[in-house]
Amino acid sequence: MTLSECIASVGRRTFLDNARELGMHQNSQSYNDQVEHSLEPSLSHHCTDLLDALRYVVQSCKQHFNPNYRLKVCQKILEVAVSVVCPDSVPLEMLLHFVSAFPSEFTDYGGVLRIKLQQWLSGGRSKCSCRSCKGGGRELLKSLCGFPAEFVGSLHVGRSTFVCDDEELAAWEGEAKRWVTTLFLVMNDKDSFDPLCVFIYDHGTRICEEKQICQWLPVKYLILLFSLVCQLQQLLENDSDVCADPGRKLMFSRLLDTLNGTYQKFLLLFNSIMKNLVLFTKVSCTVLWFTLELEATKLPSSVCGKLGGPSQRRLPSEITSSVLQAITSVKVITSLSSWCKMIGSDVSVDFTFDFFWDFLWNTLSSSACNSETEAEIGLAAYEALAPVLRTLALRYPSLSLDQIVKQHNPVAADMENEPLLDALMKKFLQNINCLLEVGYLARSRKAALMKFKWCCLESLLSIPILALKSGYKPAKYKFYFSDDVVRETFAELVENLENAAEDAVLPMLRSIRLVLALLTSRSDILVSCGGVNIQMIWQLVQSSWILHVSCNKRRVAAISALLSSVLHPSYFSDEKMHMINGDSGPLKWFVEKVLEEGTRSPRTIRLAALHLTGLWLAYPRVLKYYIKELKLLSLHGSVAFDEDFEGELGDNHDAKAEVSLLAMSPEPELTKAFLNTELYARVSVAALFQKLADLAEDDDLVDIHDDKTAALEAGRLFLLELLHSAVNEKDLAKELYKKYSAVHRRKIRAWQMICGLSRFVHEDILDQVTNSLHTSLYRNNLPAVRQYLETFAINVYLKFPSLVKEQLVPILLDHNTKPQALSSYVFIAANIILHAPNQLKSKHLEDLLPPVIPLLTSHHHSLRGFTQLLVYKVLHKSFPPSSVEASQHISLEERCFSNLREYLSKNSDCMRLRASMEGYLDNYDPVISATPAGIFVNRVEDLEFECVPTSLMEQILNFLNVVREDLRCSMANDLATIKSESLRLGEDQSNTNLNCDDKNDVSLLEPSMNASANFQRKFTLARHGKEESDLHASLGFSNLYQQTFGEMEKDDQLLDQSLQSRIMTIGKIRASRQQIILVASLLDRIPNLAGLARTCEVFKASGLAIADTTVLQDKQFQLISVTAERWVPIIEVPVKSLVGFLQKKRREGFSILGLEQTANSVLLDKFAFPKKTVLVLGREKEGIPPEIIHILDACVEIPQLGIVRSLNVHVSGAVALWEYTRQQRCQ
Repeated sequence: MTLSECIASVGRRTFLDNARELGMHQNSQSYNDQVEHSLEPSLSHHCTDLLDALRYVVQSCKQHFNPNYRLKVCQKILEVAVSVVCPDSVPLEMLLHFVSAFPSEFTDYGGVLRIKLQQWLSGGRSKCSCRSCKGGGRELLKSLCGFPAEFVGSLHVGRSTFVCDDEELAAWEGEAKRWVTTLFLVMNDKDSFDPLCVFIYDHGTRICEEKQICQWLPVKYLILLFSLVCQLQQLLENDSDVCADPGRKLMFSRLLDTLNGTYQKFLLLFNSIMKNLVLFTKVSCTVLWFTLELEATKLPSSVCGKLGGPSQRRLPSEITSSVLQAITSVKVITSLSSWCKMIGSDVSVDFTFDFFWDFLWNTLSSSACNSETEAEIGLAAYEALAPVLRTLALRYPSLSLDQIVKQHNPVAADMENEPLLDALMKKFLQNINCLLEVGYLARSRKAALMKFKWCCLESLLSIPILALKSGYKPAKYKFYFSDDVVRETFAELVENLENAAEDAVLPMLRSIRLVLALLTSRSDILVSCGGVNIQMIWQLVQSSWILHVSCNKRRVAAISALLSSVLHPSYFSDEKMHMINGDSGPLKWFVEKVLEEGTRSPRTIRLAALHLTGLWLAYPRVLKYYIKELKLLSLHGSVAFDEDFEGELGDNHDAKAEVSLLAMSPEPELTKAFLNTELYARVSVAALFQKLADLAEDDDLVDIHDDKTAALEAGRLFLLELLHSAVNEKDLAKELYKKYSAVHRRKIRAWQMICGLSRFVHEDILDQVTNSLHTSLYRNNLPAVRQYLETFAINVYLKFPSLVKEQLVPILLDHNTKPQALSSYVFIAANIILHAPNQLKSKHLEDLLPPVIPLLTSHHHSLRGFTQLLVYKVLHKSFPPSSVEASQHISLEERCFSNLREYLSKNSDCMRLRASMEGYLDNYDPVISATPAGIFVNRVEDLEFECVPTSLMEQILNFLNVVREDLRCSMANDLATIKSESLRLGEDQSNTNLNCDDKNDVSLLEPSMNASANFQRKFTLARHGKEESDLHASLGFSNLYQQTFGEMEKDDQLLDQSLQSRIMTIGKIRASRQQIILVASLLDRIPNLAGLARTCEVFKASGLAIADTTVLQDKQFQLISVTAERWVPIIEVPVKSLVGFLQKKRREGFSILGLEQTANSVLLDKFAFPKKTVLVLGREKEGIPPEIIHILDACVEIPQLGIVRSLNVHVSGAVALWEYTRQQRCQ
């Protein structure tokens, strides 16, 4: 982010300079001509280098977990590109690389950057600084339209014949994909695609002839066509998402109309060239089925040395090129026919389906392999068969089954009972297993073949399921698979699951999911078998767990597929799968293992919580076996962020598809908001019990009485378990703990969940609940925790109003209750009155208000202020203002309450207190606050502390702290004013004496009169004081007064000397302080701030600047600082005032330095500190922001020799402060 900010600043400056220079010479034609010829190559070269650097920054930001952060970086980079770079002036290849680097989530239709990117590419900038640019993006459009001819027609220098391998094919595919991504950003209407359509049609109709002329033309043409179809498929999927949302559909209605026109144009185009493409594919695929001559099977020496990796085919170069051409052509035909079918066209169904079916049987009927070359070609055939079977399953399932029926053509009546797909499945498994066991393939090539085996198997298994979904029913055959075939397939999958390669995991897990769906289906049409047994599931969960722990990378798609396959909904309701004779069943064993591992893997536990809560909601009868696991999810709160989670969901189609197949979340909106946060595990559990409470309380659902009973029982068990832990567990019952500590977090999580379970409190557990509640309320807990206890208590008492007088009133009348507990009970009592039903409101008012009123006089300031606020709210609601006439006839008690309400309403201090609460009580609703949305929606991005809002007590304490600080400042100002006035009066007295001496009027005054005059300067006598002093003198008291006044004069002199000595001492202390100020306004962690305060005091720094001085009252701060805040000057400089503060210090002669690693930073031991220094420290993670770096005089960094790139900010500040001190001591 800092790098992008710096680049953006330089880019804006460059743009302004170029624009200014262009404006100065816009009337000079000779100058423009000279610049155009001399600077055009240089500018183009610099723009190319800049665009390459910007591309690198965009690609690097994709690794960040926060999509908002990625978006901000991409916005800054695009801003630079728009300001400095003209698309027409850079090479097309570099431009394609830059555009394709942006995440698709920002550039797809509806993406936030798409319009700005389109405007830039189309030449929509306000003023271009490139003088060679002709504007309007015409050059770019011309280059994009000419790309296909240049791409397809490019020659291979130095090769007599056309050969290619997988690496070259992948490079061409990447180049074509980048081109088509940019193409759809620039093209705004269907007519813009006319040149491209002409090119595709011309080459498509002549593809067979072109193969005879140039062998590389068809291959690169097919690659271009494949990239185009993939982009169209992606657009079609995005359209489906937009149409599913009515709001977005209305917003993008015009765009959708344009896309529909584009789709129809390409649909006509593809149908017109489909026959030629199928004919070319048939010819290309002959290499996959014909037996080669003996000479052709020999491997050249260059190939024999290869290990045979996934992209290293152990084939001669010419055969490799032919095989790749065949595979590419099959992929193009399958993608084209699939897209046309998605649009709704059946024009090309007949001949494309016939080709797919012939390809399937040609592959399965191929002869046995006699050499490694033939085995490699067989592998290639199955590689091409995978997309063919996938297309048959997804687009033509009914036609496929009809074709199988035709091929069977049974002659005997008993053959009608034979499963329809058994023969095909057996033939496929027999042939591919024979190829695996023949021994010709290298180990890595066998792994590649295994991947295609499972992909093909997944498609074969999905054909009957998809056909039934489309409404297909076989006419003659009763079953699709036999029991033996399905079980053998399941056993083979489970056996190979433990050693599955990473790229084979997904198809294997999907195949297992399909097999389980077949085995547990209730339909007799689907399979003739008896379901699954516990032994099969034990084998599955153990193999799956070994697979999961052996994977080096926890991919979102793989984890989701594992959960949806093993924890299959079809048998999740079977209680024997969870618990057998008091021991864990296979599913419970697997869940325990996954959640235990999930405490170390954020994405695992979040996906597990998503799937499990959906299953538990569907089958609440098994929840009673998972109380321990529910507690683990509720108290879990890993602070680790999943950096790739959002990226995988956005860019990986498999990840998005597999996550969508997990059990439906109880609250989709909360899932969308919190899935990639540390909060999601308990958010999902809270949402689950919210739905279970709705289920238990719904009287209309009579037919699912067992589920309602199970939901209620599970809620009670879980509530009692959490309450028992909160009261008795060591960490949760602890009373002395630090704010933001692990104990503090666990307490908040526990009581958040208990608060959400208040609806499960019933008569049979009421005593247990209230005993645990009062025990927790009496204990010392921070306000962040107490607010959830209070909300839970309010909901319990509102549900059981008879307990108010029985339990709550005696507690309020107990004068020995701790103030902290009393504050909670006052809050509970006030909200019971405010939120009780109308028929109970007056009774609660009579019971609860009398014991609360005396607390208005409490000596405890926070309790007193707390009670004032709540009593005002109650009186304001319960005692509306009465008229003057009516006030003469009301009772004494009513008049007292009325006057009390008026006082609390109009008193300035009470009004300030209410104003500082910002309507907290008006917005507080105990029922909503106990829902998942009410508990977790208060998430603040800057704080993100367990979604905890600031409680009412915390707000009152903050208010009182501010008031006390204002009072201290006022008293200090009054003291300074009194001292100044005393000094001024002393000066006036001296001047008066001097004037008297000059006028020789001293002889007119008696000594007693002089004493009286001096006395009157110090004190204010009563009226006629002068006459009283004369009377005392006449009575002989003048000597006594002179003696007394002399002693007082001596006391005054001693006091003045003491004050002067103290002032001089303070001055010396200030003078002895080093002239360095540490600025920590960007820091927010209390341990770092407290440690820096202690360090500043030790090294006698002039001051420490922090963002908020209220942190000085925090107990954790005081514990770490050990009273340092009393001796070191600490000033408050909020972040928004930091720039002004630094500029002010610069005017006072200070040098402004930053402790940060920058391109120009100086090593700490090489830097000479100025005597007057202001040292700025950066944030704990991000460092010093760019807007502060720009105003610094210099940056210093600490030399580092280890691997970790930074020190803790407190340690860094201490090291820098010591280096400053060392240099000053040496001087």
